[in-house]
Amino acid sequence: MIPSLFLSHGSPYIAIEDTPYTRFLDGLGSRYQPKAIVIFTAHWEAETLTISAMDRSYDTIYDFGGFPELRSLTYPAPGSSLVAGMVQARFEAAGVPTHLDTRRGLDHGVWTLLRRLYPAADIPVVQLSVHPFLAAAEQLRIGEALDGLGEEDILIIGSGATVHNLRQLRFGARETDSWAEAFDDWLIERMDSARRDELADYMALAPEAARAVPRPEHFVPLLLALGSGGPHAKGEVLHRSYDHGNLSYLAMAF
Repeated sequence: MIPSLFLSHGSPYIAIEDTPYTRFLDGLGSRYQPKAIVIFTAHWEAETLTISAMDRSYDTIYDFGGFPELRSLTYPAPGSSLVAGMVQARFEAAGVPTHLDTRRGLDHGVWTLLRRLYPAADIPVVQLSVHPFLAAAEQLRIGEALDGLGEEDILIIGSGATVHNLRQLRFGARETDSWAEAFDDWLIERMDSARRDELADYMALAPEAARAVPRPEHFVPLLLALGSGGPHAKGEVLHRSYDHGNLSYLAMAF
């Protein structure tokens, strides 16, 4: 059985950096041998959940400013219309409307992570959009539609970040801001004890939530990944570090 994962993608430089987090990612892929990867990405927003459905190799999207060193990198993984159809059927059975997309390439919320986990780019990928402004309880419900795919050797990943406030970054800082740690501490405690009612009300209950999550698109992949682990899943911290004072590189399994 393959667990569902939440992986932070933070800076696009994780594609080429040598850091504790990227070294963790380099070793993570060897733990799991999936036949396909299904990944929710913070960088694809849509009001209706949209599923990439193609069998050809993906184009690589450079959806960021700057980072010229990255623009020669590619991640030509194949898609899978078969797995996309399986995923769509599960969502529709759960009453979640969907669209299929046959054109969009892989954005940096996907390829910067996957080229560290599976650099050969030979595992089929199905990319999923997020709707940032649905209630947290609904995000969990959407994720739960995919519960059980890990038993079929399909790896589900939520790609985002818990603490992601670019205006608060302190570039080059060596010490982690206490407010960022406090927010992640609160989340981890609620996932370890499966206190989902509190987790679903994180903006009201979690310390420094508004500072950590000024906009929810990077946060909701955590809820989607947790939900996909099943209604009783608890979170296991696989890695935790920070960059630039407060950019969270939290990785969890469910």
